[in-house]
Amino acid sequence: MKDAPLHLRFHHMGLAVRSDETAAEFLTWMGYVCGPLVYDLEQDVRLRMCEKTGAPSVEIVTFGKGDGPLSQMLKRFDQLIYHTCYEVDDRDRALVSLENSGFRVTLASPPRPAILFGGRLVSFHLVPGFGLIELLSAQ
Repeated sequence: MKDAPLHLRFHHMGLAVRSDETAAEFLTWMGYVCGPLVYDLEQDVRLRMCEKTGAPSVEIVTFGKGDGPLSQMLKRFDQLIYHTCYEVDDRDRALVSLENSGFRVTLASPPRPAILFGGRLVSFHLVPGFGLIELLSAQ
């Protein structure tokens, strides 16, 4: 049994869609409150955070202005939950903890400021056998 990294806190799941309107409408119908659609130049995606007390938050992610990170994925799928996000106090410590527990972790996208989270840094990492995780700096 591997030691649990207590410093990884679930934050949200990322839902990639070709158009965010139906996803936002469905989540609103489910009782979620969806924020405004914002464009993140650093990641070239459009984002909308939807939250509901007692339920996991959902980040709706759709195409940006160019051939961004979702282009290939959304050519194959109309919609797909493609990442889970964890908030971390110390990104390096979280990554070391994962690797020390025997998980292979590959950097997919280095830390960048995220407009949806007030400029806090986000990075993406591939964990084979689990999928893509996003690490969101707590500050």
